Amino acid sequence: MTIPFQCLAVVAFLPYVCSWMGGYFRYRQFGRIDNKNPRRQAAALEGAGARAQAAQANAWEALPFFTAGVVVSHLSGADPETAATLSIVFVATRILHPILYLADLDIVRSLVFVAGLGCVVGLFAISA
Repeated sequence: MTIPFQCLAVVAFLPYVCSWMGGYFRYRQFGRIDNKNPRRQAAALEGAGARAQAAQANAWEALPFFTAGVVVSHLSGADPETAATLSIVFVATRILHPILYLADLDIVRSLVFVAGLGCVVGLFAISA
């Protein structure tokens, strides 16, 4: 398996990590996890819990774009070293993103998001 595909596996798992963080905050804020209607409970979260839920949504949103970039770069025969570097940096940004979300560092979080987006754009660019 290539490094970009290994990175894709990591990125695919990150929304679940954010979900577990959201579960922690749901339990902490409400004293239990409502498994009958978890989305309603998650929508009522405040503070760090709400940010954990937002980080989870963002992780899901980033996944298809990165997936497409990895697949297109692979199928086009793009330079594997460049694709690997871009993929590794993307994973780093995606790991930092929820951490910065929880820490409420919005400007730094947005800069990290833009850097990750640049990596995905780069995957498409090297495929041209």
